[in-house]
This record gives sequence, C-alpha cells and structure tokens, in this order.
Amino acid sequence: MSLLKLKASCKDYIWGGRRLIEEYNKESDSDIAAESWELSCNAECPSVIMNGEYAGRLLSEYIHEKGKKAIGSKNSDLSDFPLLIKLIDAREDLSIQVHPDDRYAKEHEKQYGKTEMWYVLDADEDSYIYYGFKREVSKEEFRKRIDDMTVTEVLNAVPVRRGDVFFIEAGTLHAIGKGIMIAEIQQNSCLTYRVFDYGRRDKNGGFRKLHIEDAVNVTIREPVRKKNDMYPHLANCKYFTVDRLYLSGDYQEKMEGYVDERSFMHILFIDGEGRIRSGADDLHFRKGDSFFLPASSGDYDITGKCEALITTA
Repeated sequence: MSLLKLKASCKDYIWGGRRLIEEYNKESDSDIAAESWELSCNAECPSVIMNGEYAGRLLSEYIHEKGKKAIGSKNSDLSDFPLLIKLIDAREDLSIQVHPDDRYAKEHEKQYGKTEMWYVLDADEDSYIYYGFKREVSKEEFRKRIDDMTVTEVLNAVPVRRGDVFFIEAGTLHAIGKGIMIAEIQQNSCLTYRVFDYGRRDKNGGFRKLHIEDAVNVTIREPVRKKNDMYPHLANCKYFTVDRLYLSGDYQEKMEGYVDERSFMHILFIDGEGRIRSGADDLHFRKGDSFFLPASSGDYDITGKCEALITTA
C-alpha cells in the first residue's frame, strides 16, 4: 500500500465548537469537537487507517510493522514519530501559552519541544490571535503581569482572516482567539506551559494548572521577528515543510508529485473534493479528509477542485 486514508480522533475541550463535526465530517463521542488529530501516533488520540489491508488499525501500528523506512531516511534517527497535525475549532478563547524548545524540554521534561505553524481556515470578522509581544519586556515585568493578570496588555493582538499563516517558533507566547478555525502542524509534542487562562474553570469546576516558572524561563520576551527563509513554502524549518495546493477545477484540475525515500507525506484536504491516486490505490476525497503516503511511495496525483495542505518532515 502507498496511500493510507486516516480517520482522526477528536478532543472535546470546553472551548471547542461543532464545526469540525458539521463542516469537516469528523466523528466525536461528545457534542463538541475542539480538535481533530489528523496525523497522530499518540496513544491518547491516535489516527486510524480506513482503507486496505490495515483498515481499522492504528497508524502507529502500521509504522511499527513497516519499520523506519515508512517515515524516511531523514527521520530514521528519531525515537518518536516526528509530527502531529490537527484541526482546531476555537468557539471560545484558548489559554495564553508557550512551548519550550528541544534543549529545555529534554533537560526538564525528558521529551521533545514544540515548534508549530497555523493556517487559518476561517475567522469571525473581529477575531484575533495573540502572537508574541508588542515590545520587549523584562523577565520581572513578565512575571508581574502574569501575577496581576495584565499580561494581555503587552501582547501583540493580530487580526486574522482565512489563509493567514503564522510560524510559531518554540518560545513564542501565543493564543488562538474565539471564532477562529485553524490547521496546526507541529512537532509531535503535547508539552505546553500555560500562562493565563482568563480565570476560567474546567468541566470539573477546577482551575486549569498554570506553569508560570517554566513559562518565564522559556519565553522569548520581545516582538516576533519575521522569518524570511520560508518562500516558496507556507512554512519551512528543520521539523517540517508545508505547502498549499489549490486546484481550481477549471484551468488547473490535476497536480502530480513524487514521494521519495527521504520522508513520508501527509495531505490534508481543507476544501473541495476529487480523487487521489498513488500506486494501485485510487480514492475519493472530500473536505476534511487526510492521507498518509509512506516514504518511497513514488508517484501520486490529485484531481478535482480542492484546497489542501501538504506536509513532509
């Protein structure tokens, strides 16, 4: 097999909505779906294969059986699967948080850090994200503003609209605002230091834990500096490369590509429908579907009218 259609697992965090269920065809055990984990080898929220001889089995089991050649030579030295890809529906504001880099995470948490990118799928007219600081702040001011709940006064609030892209390097303070849907491509890590949660309570009535000391230690306390080495990709760093595919269905209705031995590929369709083919596998897709192409899959092509995010590690 060279084309695996994946079924996502969903999270029902209290800030989530129903758009992933109603618009992206996700199945959830709850009335809400805050996140769908589209590409995941995480035991807590795994991707399940939907087609072929591995139908009904976990993606992580497939990779374990096939060995590291399935994820490619570039990733053969990694102890864990390198990526986690999600769809996120923020009906309410998410907490303000930060992720550590690999060095800090390995030293203090015995795991990988987290660099990520966001692609905005939709946003209410007045929606915004927090993305770093307006100005440089000292460690003392940062800590004081966390304590007296005024940290948002020095954060950079950025209005967003569909198609916006944000590269969130480890150490960047950030938060998704209400009314925003995003696709998130990240290192395979759930390590988050929560700084501020607006005094909200979780579904059990308790306050969610804050991680102030670690957050103060890892946060870059100055405005985000734009990366100039991404073009022509949406994002390009040592952890992942992300490209956007757009087929109008009129002037351009087919895209051809090749997956070599260096890395696997993940394709997430965020709009439209059509067909995707690789080797002997030829499958229909619609909005919300995602596919895993193992390393060395060879030629593939996509036909139809669609928008997709194509990720390699």
